[in-house]
Amino acid sequence: MNYRFSSMLYSKVVLLVSCAFLLITGCMDTHIAQNPMAREKELRSLSKQELGVADQGETIDGLHPDFNTEEYKRIYENPFLKVKDNPLSTFSIDVDTASYSNVRRFLNNGSLPYEDAVRIEELINYFTYEYPEPEQDTPFAFFTELSSCPWNKDHMLLHIGLQAKKISLEELPPNNLVFLLDVSGSMNYYNKLPLLKSALKLLVNEMRSIDKISIVVYAGAAGLILPATSCENKQPIIQALDMLNAGGSTAGGAGIKLAYKIAKENFISNGNNRVILATDGDFNVGASSEGELVRMIEEKREQGIFLTVLGFGMGNYKDSKMESLADKGNGNYAYIDNLLEAKKVLVSEMGGTLFTIAKDVKIQVEFNPALVDSYRLIGYENRMLRAEDFADDTKDAGELGAGHTVTVLYELVSTTDGSSSGSDLRYQDIDIKDDAASGNELMFIKFRYKKPDGKESKLLTEPITNNMIPLEKTSNNFRFAASVAEFGLLLRNSEYKGAAGYRQVLDLAQQAQGHDKEGYRKEFIELVKLAQKLNAQNSN
Repeated sequence: MNYRFSSMLYSKVVLLVSCAFLLITGCMDTHIAQNPMAREKELRSLSKQELGVADQGETIDGLHPDFNTEEYKRIYENPFLKVKDNPLSTFSIDVDTASYSNVRRFLNNGSLPYEDAVRIEELINYFTYEYPEPEQDTPFAFFTELSSCPWNKDHMLLHIGLQAKKISLEELPPNNLVFLLDVSGSMNYYNKLPLLKSALKLLVNEMRSIDKISIVVYAGAAGLILPATSCENKQPIIQALDMLNAGGSTAGGAGIKLAYKIAKENFISNGNNRVILATDGDFNVGASSEGELVRMIEEKREQGIFLTVLGFGMGNYKDSKMESLADKGNGNYAYIDNLLEAKKVLVSEMGGTLFTIAKDVKIQVEFNPALVDSYRLIGYENRMLRAEDFADDTKDAGELGAGHTVTVLYELVSTTDGSSSGSDLRYQDIDIKDDAASGNELMFIKFRYKKPDGKESKLLTEPITNNMIPLEKTSNNFRFAASVAEFGLLLRNSEYKGAAGYRQVLDLAQQAQGHDKEGYRKEFIELVKLAQKLNAQNSN
């Protein structure tokens, strides 16, 4: 929230906390660089306050907010669509995870999230799933599973999972990274700029001698504080980060333009050329219009310079703006609410965050009207495409990073008499082919994607049979993804939540926790319990 200090005492308290945070994380970064095996122990030893997490009921800065200017784009949930009227479901993939960590921030601070802060696909895709590895000549493989829908037993739930090819750090191409950092006055809180600096140090420590980093900052004006510097000697990069201080207004548009200029000047052919924007999103575009800025980002992506957006802070957080920029820049969008999340995004999943193996990935599903009466895509509301956009290579879509998993869920209503119902049209009839009615194909799924530097898309297709599995015999992938989706329906108070309940979410998640090396699924279970308590308090 936008906070104003009511006294000099508050200022001194925040200053002391910020200094302590920098001291602790600075020492930690040096130790991590020398001993990578100590990273997890060091991170988990930090207190909640050092990690940027407040106790329940506290504000993150220990101050009382005067007002809230957070911005979220309105989400109009996907409805059920009749197969006879809408046989094709077409959309872009989404690998963003910002919504989940932002929801976690709300819950850890003692409140339920705004409904429009909950993007269910990002909650589901925050977690990795055990899907089959792709063949040698394709960048990803996919997997499907069909069972009953936990929150509506009369419906089916279809699970589609994509697994991107995994690439080791040694095999990744050289990086040309430009850190574009917001150092305006709104970043002057320890869970903003100090957390940002510590997060980027984690990434710097993972870089190789073939990688290079530049740093551009913006406040009242934009400036280059570190020209392209080889990661063979990381000390100048760390020192440049340490010197950053927050203050002034926010000329975000000028900063983005300068960052892309620096990225272009240091462009690496066949490398990963990327701008990493770190901000709370509360910036002005300056003299240029926002439309002009978006067009520039779209132009640069065609030149092979992609954009990753990292969000920080609360209160004046501009979620909708940051998601849009990352979408237009062929990149991804993550929200960093604490140092453990920074470690997940920038260390554990660095390949997926920074290296794109397939761009403009689209999915189109054709449902069989002899078996499916209607369907509803769960989430992906801001990724929907027209049917004709699927084969149009000029239409932008989502990017898939190395090692990423993408999960898609459809809620299906089966036919009752072997034929889907539809609108009564005056001028045409819609007939079902004989082989559709006599066969056992539930749907036909198609994928389109381009290589990172490609202009023409490649097509993958596969028919999916009507193979229902009892819910209790489904995979951990299916049941855990279903539990996260049901949780999202509850947080959104969705009109499609049916018989969803927190107890059922917990039962599904606990049964499907599986091999949880990093503890993310265990944390999810605790967040569900916390949301259940907060919901009960709000109901009283």
